[in-house]
Amino acid sequence: MHKLLTDAVRTLVPPRGDRHGPLPPLMLTLTAVTGLVDAVSYLALGHVFVANMTGNVVFLAFALAGSKGHSVVASVVAMAAFLVGALAGGRIVTRFAAHRGRLLTTATALQTVLFAVAVVMTAVTHGRVTTAVQYTTIVLLALAMGLQNAVTRRLGVPDLTTTVLTFTLTGLAADSTPAGGSAPRPGRRILSVLAMFLGALASAELVLHAELTLALGLGLVLLVVTSVTTQRLSASNAAWTKP
Repeated sequence: MHKLLTDAVRTLVPPRGDRHGPLPPLMLTLTAVTGLVDAVSYLALGHVFVANMTGNVVFLAFALAGSKGHSVVASVVAMAAFLVGALAGGRIVTRFAAHRGRLLTTATALQTVLFAVAVVMTAVTHGRVTTAVQYTTIVLLALAMGLQNAVTRRLGVPDLTTTVLTFTLTGLAADSTPAGGSAPRPGRRILSVLAMFLGALASAELVLHAELTLALGLGLVLLVVTSVTTQRLSASNAAWTKP
């Protein structure tokens, strides 16, 4: 328990000179955004994911098999937009490969723009999801998440992929003391799972009991905070900004 708490504190408040500096708490914020957008897309945009592409592959299979409630078009559109976002993210990674702070600042700023467009659009339609709103929102959010995935992959912070929890949960069990492992970073892994859970829970509450725009607005706020914080922290060439 002491190791778990110590690791959790180190993740949230990294010690001076830490290899990844402030990146872990920033990655946790992006993990919460992932839970938030997938809750929005699944609950309000037609049983599709904009971040979890594994789920979309499965949903596409369901739709092709005739499952009601799943759409071939929605799944394909989400995956295509995600790939375009990842491609754009790859270009940004190449441009800012030498400075992780500028890389994350640029990526989250672009995500902020995409989310802002989605917020304005759903606000104008008062949360009414027409076919045009549905697919436009899917494209905007999937672009943002493809971008996030490409950049997060480059940042390379252990156990903080921001979208994929399968390996995180596997590591918690397979590397645990009962399994004969050394249980590395248990606090960080649990915080990652918790961040996505809380993001999805907050988003689901807003979508189901309030307004779609509020859920997207929450994601927008988290991205603005992440981008501004990263920009301020990376103003110097601190050790954590190096690849």
